[in-house]
Amino acid sequence: MKSLIKKAIGRFGGIVFGNAFRELAEKMSYTTQGMQILLLQQYKDILAQKIRPLPTFDEVGFRCHSQFEEDGILLYLFSMIGTTNKIAMEICAGNGIECNTANLIINHGWNGFLFDGGLDNVEMGRAYFASQKNTFLWPPIFTQAWITAENVNEVIRNVGVNGEIDLLSLDIDGMDYWIWKAIDCIQPRVVVCETQNVIGPDKPLTVPYNENFVAKTPDYNGASLSAMSKLASEKGYRLTGTHRYGFNAFFIRNGIAEDLFPAVSVEACLQHPYSKHAREVRWPKVKDLEWKEV
Repeated sequence: MKSLIKKAIGRFGGIVFGNAFRELAEKMSYTTQGMQILLLQQYKDILAQKIRPLPTFDEVGFRCHSQFEEDGILLYLFSMIGTTNKIAMEICAGNGIECNTANLIINHGWNGFLFDGGLDNVEMGRAYFASQKNTFLWPPIFTQAWITAENVNEVIRNVGVNGEIDLLSLDIDGMDYWIWKAIDCIQPRVVVCETQNVIGPDKPLTVPYNENFVAKTPDYNGASLSAMSKLASEKGYRLTGTHRYGFNAFFIRNGIAEDLFPAVSVEACLQHPYSKHAREVRWPKVKDLEWKEV
């Protein structure tokens, strides 16, 4: 263990990051609440000591409840930019056990508002959060709803949320672009959403709007990172990075921590071999289907 810790000490004044951190974390279970709180304090030390350059998203990512390393990136972002009301909303949360907001809800005391179209998912999620020691007294509000561009604001208002919130997560596998475009009753400080990685950085494309859309053809769903970044700009947000594979993107509202997290280009986010392979091998299979340029 001592050799792992020594190996992990790097360029951040003794703070542990990168692959060495992941190796250490596997031994020490960084997915526990205590380890994450310690990590949060280390980020605050970076901020207070004005250590530069800041860690990259690749260096801070880890998974606890997220599908990939979004949990670590979100913990890092909010450690650095602070929080307002610790409200996290997730549209298409599945069963809530593996999603982008669960870690903040369970391990950091955030108030959660989750939505999914599947009743089985919602019932499973409610039972899960009711069984957790950190959430059984105040579980997230988990609502079954088939969300469309026409009803999304009403659905959100019906759970008592409006105005500024800290986090919105979108993972709809279909109408992501159109749903975010329609949302105007809340103003998230951070938005994380899944994008379609088979589409190149120069193509702002989405599947056309269809309120009853269900993904049936592999890779024919969602919107490109370019399309979502363009929409973000129109709504007053900037792309600040993605997870390593380039399809889960993080946007921060303009005016918030621009000195810490400046805008990055779409092209810079799509350099991983996985993304390049997707564009080369999978895009030709769906490029002639109906896509809408935005």
